[in-house]
Amino acid sequence: MPILYDSEKQFFHLTNSQISYVIGIEKDRYLVHRYFGSALPFYTGSNALQRIDRGFATNPDELDRSFSLNALPMETSTQGNGDHRISNYQIRSANGSNVTNFFYRSHKITSGKPVLPGLPSLRGEQAATLEVSLYDAVQDLEMVLLYSIYDDQPVITRSVRFENHGTNTVFLENAGSMMLDLPSTQFDLITLNGAHTNEANLSRQPLHAGIQKIESSRGTSSPQHQPFLALADPSTNEFQGEVYAFHFIYSGNFAAQVEVEQYGSSRIQLGIQPETFEWRLEPKQDFQTPEVVINYSTAGFNGMSQTFHDLYQQHLVPAAWQKQERPILLNTWEANYFDFHETELLRQADLAKETGIELFVLDDGWFGQRNDDTSSLGDWQENLEKLPQGIAGLADKIHQKGLQFGLWFEPEMISRNSQLFKTHPDWALQVPDYPLTEGRRQYVLDLSQTVVQDYLIEMLSSYLATGKIDYIKWDMNRHLTEVGSLAFPANQQKEISHRYVLGLYRILEIITSKYPECLFENCSSGGGRFDPGMMHYMPQTWTSDNTDALCRSQIQYGYSYLYPPIMMGAHVSPVPNHQVGRITNLQTRGLIAMSGNFGYELDLTNLPANQQAEIAQQITFYKAHRSLFQFGRFYRLQPANEFFATAWLVVNKEEAAVIYFNGLARPAVPVKYLKTHYLEDQAIYQDLATGQQISGAELNYAGITIPRIKEDFATLLFHWKKC
Repeated sequence: MPILYDSEKQFFHLTNSQISYVIGIEKDRYLVHRYFGSALPFYTGSNALQRIDRGFATNPDELDRSFSLNALPMETSTQGNGDHRISNYQIRSANGSNVTNFFYRSHKITSGKPVLPGLPSLRGEQAATLEVSLYDAVQDLEMVLLYSIYDDQPVITRSVRFENHGTNTVFLENAGSMMLDLPSTQFDLITLNGAHTNEANLSRQPLHAGIQKIESSRGTSSPQHQPFLALADPSTNEFQGEVYAFHFIYSGNFAAQVEVEQYGSSRIQLGIQPETFEWRLEPKQDFQTPEVVINYSTAGFNGMSQTFHDLYQQHLVPAAWQKQERPILLNTWEANYFDFHETELLRQADLAKETGIELFVLDDGWFGQRNDDTSSLGDWQENLEKLPQGIAGLADKIHQKGLQFGLWFEPEMISRNSQLFKTHPDWALQVPDYPLTEGRRQYVLDLSQTVVQDYLIEMLSSYLATGKIDYIKWDMNRHLTEVGSLAFPANQQKEISHRYVLGLYRILEIITSKYPECLFENCSSGGGRFDPGMMHYMPQTWTSDNTDALCRSQIQYGYSYLYPPIMMGAHVSPVPNHQVGRITNLQTRGLIAMSGNFGYELDLTNLPANQQAEIAQQITFYKAHRSLFQFGRFYRLQPANEFFATAWLVVNKEEAAVIYFNGLARPAVPVKYLKTHYLEDQAIYQDLATGQQISGAELNYAGITIPRIKEDFATLLFHWKKC
């Protein structure tokens, strides 16, 4: 059991071969943080907490002026009695106050990892869990801190369960999932920020005094901020150095923040964004917060990323898709948008089959009167003018050609111009007396209502039950406004943001469990809801609506901090690119897309024969090395410089490949030797282009020479087979 309790010294030691996490109990009441880092064989308390009688400090123990909650490294905050730093919870009691006194009461250590009811979380194979009960005797409230540790990963997961054992209703105004006080402020803060079509930009800046915070109040995790932050030693780079990383398994509003406080510590806190949240906790009820993954690395950012990649592939995505190869797809969106007929689709499918594509995906425009984005969301009946034999008929014809068939849905949305809205206007998110705000000419269905959830489950099942749909792209193309529900009373309206997410999770749990053979791809105008909460149900995400190769090299690089390439949908699209107008060659577009979950999004019928042949060659190459690109270990080798040049390595037991993206051509280029770093030193690798045999050590330490390139956006492939 990797969780030990020393009853004499009153500390818990969560440990495996890679990490140790130590929690102490002070004055038989307060849970304090003692250590988190590289594994310790045992813990004695050599880093004793220092108590100092500080002026202007409150003292909960009247006999000990050196004891102040405002200076202790806490595992959770206190409320109204001396800890004035950012808080991990806030409870409004029946008398209207926010004062609580949660003291240690008991603990439980179990093997495995509990499922969090109604929420996505990591599965608990080879794990152990510590539950620490803190109790407020005045209000008869219990707060249970949950910690899980895996046998073989440098990871701790944390969440909180609030239980009301009393007779009064209380209101959770803040229900954070974790808080941690680290005894240093000498860190760089790492976040991934951006916008629609410009996601996952890496931000790195030194911590400074005060609070540094990212958050979303958009109803989703958002393209603006990934629900992630990391604290890294200032000397840390891709290859070496210490990193503490935190990732929130949740798909709605969140806050992630760090406070550099007065006595030299850094407080990290993650949870549901409190300004848009409240929960009425009735007597005998409980509330479970979403889970946070805490990842510790001493091997730089690549070490951090490898842990996230392994963890999410093994313990997060649906089990049926952990090791399942993904098909190469053709999506119709940038080829046709809303304008198509079955005859044209079948011509594209014929060419798709000839080039070696395996999955044909019909995107938006197949239902209702959906000829543009002004109508029909919610009316999920086939448009028989476009598809004379409906979806079933088209799917049969696609299958007869030897292709799989996929279909686009945007289930969470409703158009004002739709039969569903005319019949059920109360099914839209809304606040009485206020107008509904449109986004992309659509409103949002109120997923807090069970009747709406059941309608969507029934509608989706009606298509999936036919067995004719192999893949679903689940889109969500706007953020939430007028977040209210006609189905709930006034004192529960601030619950609706979270209830929306819980409703979404209920739908996804039922549908993906009922149809596990269907491949679901998560999408929210690309990366608007790219988070581990969604990955629990859908093993891949459409990474960005921006398909330009240069932009994608940066976006996919950023997301690779957290997600392996197999989780990132990446397509070869037409040029000039539809988002930025840039022209890049087909080889570059292909290699960048192969660095994610590979597919195409263009009209094959409009391509000249030589480009069709080149696509066929790309597909043949990719199929021969699909296992490498989809399941190999992915390492970043060069962060983008001011000319956008970047590089990465993918490697498995049999082969290795480096993709080097040159970015902008420039004069007087310094000679570049790119080191692979992660090949086996003693192994011999054969260059598949030249036949030359090279040791892994030479490639790792001497590197490969990058030739002089006189072309914008050129991309090079270096490919070796292990001898």
